[in-house]
Amino acid sequence: MVSADKIVQEPLRPSVVHISATPMGSERMEMRKRQMSVQQESAAGETVPAQQGQPGQANPRGSNACCFCWCCCCSCSWNEDRDERNRKASYDVKEGTADCEDCPMPTLEEVRSWGQSFDKLMCCPAGRNSFRQFLRTEFSEENMLFWLACEEFNTDANKTAVEDRARVIYEDYISILSPKEVSLDSRVREAINRNMQEPNLQTFEDAQLQIYTLMQRDSYPRYMNSSAYKNLLNTLSEQSPES
Repeated sequence: MVSADKIVQEPLRPSVVHISATPMGSERMEMRKRQMSVQQESAAGETVPAQQGQPGQANPRGSNACCFCWCCCCSCSWNEDRDERNRKASYDVKEGTADCEDCPMPTLEEVRSWGQSFDKLMCCPAGRNSFRQFLRTEFSEENMLFWLACEEFNTDANKTAVEDRARVIYEDYISILSPKEVSLDSRVREAINRNMQEPNLQTFEDAQLQIYTLMQRDSYPRYMNSSAYKNLLNTLSEQSPES
């Protein structure tokens, strides 16, 4: 039996617990590998868009992206073709010019006849010029431009030229994307859309009549009461030998 004195005198030996460093080191290495793998994947993902944007690289989204949305629903080449057609064949008389059509100064009798009927005003080049300038102040000049385009369109007998020019008129004045779109009812617009499959000289016949009627009923009475018409009438009256 061991005495109590010996037990007290013997120093206590601390127990050492041996913890292996191998599992912890392996776990850290695995975490490091996963981090490096994620970084490499992120770098690869950022490189692909950069390469697509370089010159000479194919970029499907860039070439087919629509001008009005971010999807690849259409190609912007349609707009480029339209601009090219507009440069080759455009009916639009230059805007911002004082003389829309080359014509002599109207006489007093002609100006007075404009007040008799809208038809007499539109039959006179000087009357159309004066009326167009008035429409410009009301931001409805596109009505006269469309009517003039249709008048010139109706005189072309070449089938190929008719088809090309019909598309120009459509894109300039009928398309909802055009800033110069004229106001037409749904019936006439649907008829034009059907006729555009095979355009002919009657494609815009109903639309031209509708815009003509709109100008006659809406803009013409205001023009006759405008200062532009009254000043022109007074100026010619003062210059007339009768006065």
